[in-house]
Amino acid sequence: MDLKEKLKDVPTSPGVYTMYSDDGTIIYVGKAKNLLNRLRSYFHKANQTVKVMAMMEKVADFSYIITKSEIDALLTENNLIKKYKPKYNILLKDDKAYPFLRIDLKEKFPQVTLVRSLKEDGAKYFGPYMISVNVSDILDLIHSAFKVRSCRQTLGDKKLRPCLNYHIGKCLAPCTGEVSEEEYRKEISKVISFLRGNDKEAEKILKEKMYRFSAENNFEAALACREKLKVLDKIVRRQITNMPTAKNIDVFAMRSDGMKTVVSLLVIRGGKITGADNMAFESVSEDLSEFVLQFYQKNPPVCDEILVESDDDVLEEAISELAGRKILLYSPIKGIRRQLVEMAVANAADYLAKYGDRERRTYESTEGAVLQLMNYLNLPKPPVRIECYDISHFSGTHTVSSMVVFENGVPKKAHYRKFKIKTVEAIDDFRSMKETLSRRLARLDDADESFSSVPDLIVIDGGKGQLSFAKEALAESGADIPIISLAKREEEVFYLTGEPIVLDKSSKALQLLQRVRDEAHRFAITFNRSLRQKTATNSELKEIEGVGKTRAEELFKYFKTIKRIKEADLVELEKVVPKNVAVKVFEHFHKDVSDGEAKDENDE
Repeated sequence: MDLKEKLKDVPTSPGVYTMYSDDGTIIYVGKAKNLLNRLRSYFHKANQTVKVMAMMEKVADFSYIITKSEIDALLTENNLIKKYKPKYNILLKDDKAYPFLRIDLKEKFPQVTLVRSLKEDGAKYFGPYMISVNVSDILDLIHSAFKVRSCRQTLGDKKLRPCLNYHIGKCLAPCTGEVSEEEYRKEISKVISFLRGNDKEAEKILKEKMYRFSAENNFEAALACREKLKVLDKIVRRQITNMPTAKNIDVFAMRSDGMKTVVSLLVIRGGKITGADNMAFESVSEDLSEFVLQFYQKNPPVCDEILVESDDDVLEEAISELAGRKILLYSPIKGIRRQLVEMAVANAADYLAKYGDRERRTYESTEGAVLQLMNYLNLPKPPVRIECYDISHFSGTHTVSSMVVFENGVPKKAHYRKFKIKTVEAIDDFRSMKETLSRRLARLDDADESFSSVPDLIVIDGGKGQLSFAKEALAESGADIPIISLAKREEEVFYLTGEPIVLDKSSKALQLLQRVRDEAHRFAITFNRSLRQKTATNSELKEIEGVGKTRAEELFKYFKTIKRIKEADLVELEKVVPKNVAVKVFEHFHKDVSDGEAKDENDE
């Protein structure tokens, strides 16, 4: 059925709609006050964002659910997003549950603990704490400034011996029974006051400790106190001047460029910004309510107010229902609250610009460089898959070659392969390259995907000579694959004609080729070194009575280096070889220890 024809049957009721790809996958879920108007807007390209146009190219069908109210639509939309995780919706990651600090005053001697979920257990929760303020630093600061317990002991009537924290003045040690419940609760009250924004007491205590430690020449402890004061200063600097209330406030703002959407969040507790975070999404949606509802489902609301750019009574009702109490959600017109919203807006816009720049730079050095390379070399299609080959040897021995793979400008290490050269005896990079390419191209029908994937471009590390022999291998295989070589000295690119092409030194295409070439060089050298090390190890091991070629290889395979074999004790050696052989190996490498000779630490 034609989708525009299907629109004629859509009602004007509030509801939720879903978009499907041609294989039936739900790729987007949205809500609307008026389903007909909202769905109709998707079929008019005027004023559509790039992301919406890209999505509509993939939409094969849509469906809708009529709801009684807008609040029902919001909740239904949220449930469907959580269930199907559509590609084009805002999806809050599972790890976006921020930490809180918890104090349970029902305990006889309460402690401060870090938790990632809130429970209806009557305890006091403080937070959430964002990435800009490390909650573990705050917890450490609390235990440095206030003498509350940090242990996990279950305290009963039985008296226990105090731990180190008591002896260094960091805990009142209620475990010993020496401190009353009333005295301990005074200390916990100071912690609660601090977490509500009153930091003067903590600052005073830490400064007194720092000066005392310094006078006692305990400079390490004094320095630790100074570091805690820096953490405290970081929190204090976030205080908002002229904040008329100590209410807990969350502030949200959203900005989008049609491709990416950024949500900025400020968390105000006790007149201070205790947290700030920016989250980026590749989303069609520019509906802040979609994000906010997901956020509070993962981070239950402890705030009194939520500030946004536009009033949303439906979202306010949903959040209040989630919290089990009334939470105000509104757009302030003026004053400090309006300034907070503007601050969040500025953060979102700034992050979106920086995020966009970072994305652009990444694109230019990867997929953009691939397209640029296609144009420079006049290739028939973008060289999405590039394979690069290099030869490495040591004075003509242990000749090896490497094959590295880049896809869309990014290394695909799972497809890296290495070869031991079999047919070339002396130093001959040209014929070694031909053997490598011949063996690789002979496996184009291989079940191994690293070989069956046909490259869009082959790059040879070298000049005309290497390219000439590589072309012979290519011709003999019958494969039709563009091939070039990259010479190190002048960074000249030699193409099929054999004539050099000099690319702009600053071009992303050349930089991509250099990265590919350097990676092939690194991989080949690493393989060559490992073979030489293995040979040297096997040679030395075979000098030991009872160790032949097979056991030498088994030892090297298990321990990887001769240094580790030397450092192994008998128990470890017996895991690989029989006990009598293990004793011989151990004695071989430790025969000089009794004579006081130093072990060569550089022996690999």
